[in-house]
Amino acid sequence: MRASGTLAISNHGLRNSGGIERYAMTLVRGLHARGITPTVLAKAFDAQLPEYGWVKPVHLPVNSVPSKLRDLFFDWRIGRAKRRLGLFPLLALNQTRWSDIGICGGTHPGFLEAMGRRTSMSDRWKIALERAHLERSKVIVAHSGLMRDEAVRFYGIAPGKIRLLYPPVDGDKFRVVSPAERLRLRAELGLSSDRAVFLLASTGHSRKGLDVLAPLFAQTALPATLVVAGRPLAHAMPNVRYLGYRADIENVYRAADFTVMASHYEPFGLVGVESILCGTPVLLAGNAGCAEVIVGAGRHVFSHADAGSLDAALAEATARWQSGAHRLANPRDALAYDPGVAVHIDALLALVDEVSQRG
Repeated sequence: MRASGTLAISNHGLRNSGGIERYAMTLVRGLHARGITPTVLAKAFDAQLPEYGWVKPVHLPVNSVPSKLRDLFFDWRIGRAKRRLGLFPLLALNQTRWSDIGICGGTHPGFLEAMGRRTSMSDRWKIALERAHLERSKVIVAHSGLMRDEAVRFYGIAPGKIRLLYPPVDGDKFRVVSPAERLRLRAELGLSSDRAVFLLASTGHSRKGLDVLAPLFAQTALPATLVVAGRPLAHAMPNVRYLGYRADIENVYRAADFTVMASHYEPFGLVGVESILCGTPVLLAGNAGCAEVIVGAGRHVFSHADAGSLDAALAEATARWQSGAHRLANPRDALAYDPGVAVHIDALLALVDEVSQRG
């Protein structure tokens, strides 16, 4: 790999948070294992994390700027830092016109379309920045076929510029534990043994489909309960239990019987693969990017376009739980790709070499 000391990564933060920030943390850990210390440009850092000591942090705060202008100001600050520090190549996880290798982990027009939202002025600013990110990158890494197709459809990006590379998951953290340990975790969380427990991991309930799930679980006669980890619920809901924000989400996956992904828009969905690696199958909306790679016994699929399909999938999964045959003994059999961090880092470093040789 060319000049590992100049490799830079930009993202909104280096901290424990949503999917793209988990991805950033995984990249830092994977590069650290190779002896590579990247420069990380971010709005915010958690200096208490071990990963903070494995990077050269460049803090580019934007708190003084109105919220709707922060991404534009962050982009401006990235450009100044890139020139000042001579950073090349820049692997950009956020939208920025200074990207050399641009990650496409979602598109704003795709989000607006899926959510049925009208385009506001601030949306137009986001779309313009995203267009610059995709057009100016020398190579685009799409985290799913869905994202590759949206980059082509919404922005006219040449397909040959896009590399499909599904995101990695830390197999040391997300793994199966013994039945005894699983029972202990379940008891620790206070989860009933006489009901199938469906987990929704959500930091944005409107996008993650709580509006669809809550009425279903409130009315179902099945022995099934929904538990929510992440953002607090606005109010109490029948047959829905809030677990709080969980820094140990891997233990919640292990304790649950199924993870449910009902997102209206899900560019990939690391939650799905993380759950599978913990031995927990997924009740999955077919529009999710990770539906491309979760296969066989790993999934029960439904469609938002078919009002009865979610009910049917819930009934099917609950019957599987009642049979006692729902756990995944060999999680990798339920995945159509290798989610290993080393495999992903190999592919990214090959792109770094390719871009570096172009200059």
